[in-house]
Amino acid sequence: MITEVLDAKNIWTQAKEQLNDVVNPLWLDTIEAVGFDDYRLRLVSAHALAPQIVKQTHSKKICEVLTKIVGAECSFSIAYDADLAKEYEKNKKKEKQKESAKPKTLEVTTKEEADEKAFLENLAQMHSSANLNLKYKFENFVVGENSEFTYGVAQQVAKNPAAKYNPLFIYGSPGLGKTHIMQAIGHYIIFNNPKLKVKYLQAEEFCNDYIDALRVGEDKIKKMQKFRQKYRNVDVILIDDIQFIETRQKTMEEFFYTFNELLNKQKQIVLTSDRLPDEITSLDARLKSRFQMGLVTDITVPDFETRVAIVKNLAKSEQADVPDDVCEFIADNFCTNVRELEGAYNKLRAYAEFSQKDISVELAVKILGQKKPDKSVSIARVADVVAKFFDVTVEEFKSPARNQKISNARKIAVYLSREITNQSFENIADFFEKKHPTMIYSYDKVKQELKTNSALSSSIAEIKNRLQG
Repeated sequence: MITEVLDAKNIWTQAKEQLNDVVNPLWLDTIEAVGFDDYRLRLVSAHALAPQIVKQTHSKKICEVLTKIVGAECSFSIAYDADLAKEYEKNKKKEKQKESAKPKTLEVTTKEEADEKAFLENLAQMHSSANLNLKYKFENFVVGENSEFTYGVAQQVAKNPAAKYNPLFIYGSPGLGKTHIMQAIGHYIIFNNPKLKVKYLQAEEFCNDYIDALRVGEDKIKKMQKFRQKYRNVDVILIDDIQFIETRQKTMEEFFYTFNELLNKQKQIVLTSDRLPDEITSLDARLKSRFQMGLVTDITVPDFETRVAIVKNLAKSEQADVPDDVCEFIADNFCTNVRELEGAYNKLRAYAEFSQKDISVELAVKILGQKKPDKSVSIARVADVVAKFFDVTVEEFKSPARNQKISNARKIAVYLSREITNQSFENIADFFEKKHPTMIYSYDKVKQELKTNSALSSSIAEIKNRLQG
């Protein structure tokens, strides 16, 4: 086993050659290897932001490169080293003093310094005022049928801000990934176009800042100028939960002028909301029309396959050993939104780590308070539970009745029969005494409606709980 620091330095030197095109040189140049044991390379950095950036953004690639060099599966750790930082700064000062003594003939040096400064400023902004969360990147967003179009559009906006789809308005129920997509746009721009100034905020922050600027006391004109500069002197603005400003007349008016100025200067605007612009009833009509002038797109409830992929992705990001049946169990029981799905996974993972137990369906049943699905559930059982839930009868499901209450309940019974029992549409049609195409239509209708109807998702989740009882 390799343990010498010298060997660690040699490995890292080789790794840097292969990582130059992937990891910003600004990070690579500040990182040193200090040890290698148990196939784990220990790194330290002279830059305080580097550990977080490198781990969140380049972890997978670095592990791949180290594995290739060593010939066995490798991992790494990275931490900030204050002593190394002092040494690094001291060396930089010496280099600058040497350069200042020489005639400045190379314009490239000046450009590189300017790019580095812009990059660091944007990173500092991201870390503080921009409030971007490093885990929200395009690379770790699980794309499903529910988000494929929005994901593609967001990537185009990130690659060419203000060239197309401006403003971009993303709507959907809470916890489906709107913030992830929005912040992924910000991250991509910061890392690939560092000269652009990116700002992310919650709409509530805009409202509170505006109220603060109006307060009596300090020079109101100066405060208002400062407020407007903060929100108008940007290249890309990302505003979450824009519906928050509805009913706040003065705030809406100020945002209207901010929006217009940014648009006139060809700056990219991205907004998220839990509703379509037309459905934000108290929103100023002028703002509604402007929100709709670019592209309005949605993220809906992920289907079962996408939910499984999300759980697997969470496990992969933590290098956790989570069996497929556990991923399916979580996906089956937490289907309303991605946030509750992640919460369930995190709770299970934390308990398993704390108690030093292997993750299993049995452990998930115990910790998450859900019951293991009964694979032997019949169509009759599904129909009976759904009928009782909606206060109708199974006989009414089989009747030619077109009453809306019965018809809607029947569609849900058909959908769950297909999802839970895995019976063919022919068998389901035989039970409900309906035609085969009608069963397919009912199933597709509910599946489509689940993408936008959170109340329906909750009802189906409750019915599933009852079926497992």
